[in-house]
Amino acid sequence: MPDASKPERIWIIGASDGIGEKLAEAYAAKGAHLILSARSEDKLTAMTARLGPQHRAVALDVSNRQSLEAAAAKISATGPLDRVIHLAALYDPGKIKDLDAERAADLVSVNLMGTFHIAQIVPPLLRAGGQMALCGSVAGYIGLPQGQIYSATKAGVINLVESLRAELSGQIDVRLISPGFVDTRLTAQNSFEMPAVIPPEKAAERIVKGLNGRRFEVHFPYRLTVVLKLMRALPYWASLPLTRRLVQ
Repeated sequence: MPDASKPERIWIIGASDGIGEKLAEAYAAKGAHLILSARSEDKLTAMTARLGPQHRAVALDVSNRQSLEAAAAKISATGPLDRVIHLAALYDPGKIKDLDAERAADLVSVNLMGTFHIAQIVPPLLRAGGQMALCGSVAGYIGLPQGQIYSATKAGVINLVESLRAELSGQIDVRLISPGFVDTRLTAQNSFEMPAVIPPEKAAERIVKGLNGRRFEVHFPYRLTVVLKLMRALPYWASLPLTRRLVQ
């Protein structure tokens, strides 16, 4: 159990903008001491200056194993963590046939392999019973048009986190975060109307509440996630005609 007399130590990876930035603000307002990571050191430094001197910036690239190991070594030297929340991802919407192969490899490297690196490196940094939350996406529930390689990587992340939940049971608290459409720099690339889109502040609020609850998966908004979960539960003969109707 965490020591209630001490502030939580939380490492947020992918904290420089979007959901990660708003999540950092939410936890800082609750008195947590944060380690904020992303590739952009300038943004992280500005964030820690704004949020307070008790917070720390550690730049890294989750697709680079050595970069992540070096960051973990710095952080472990200052004591155990209560939570690690990994949100870093790349996104590139469009049809599979139109995607550049090198860009596709980058998405796999950051989204899927980056999560794999986190899954191996982070657990020893956590206190006993600490929490590791990894970010999938509702895009990983079912193959949808315009989802392309991003959806495939997030389906892989979901599977990986489910496996980790079983492997690390009784050691640390493994959670899955599955956002729907959130109004961020990444989703601004979408050329289609996003159903049930929410602001990043609302997403951060749902994550904070969900990670303090008991459920394995934090997913939102329900009016989108419930529909996609139902589609995933259908047999292919029923679900595939539905997804074909979405092709633009």
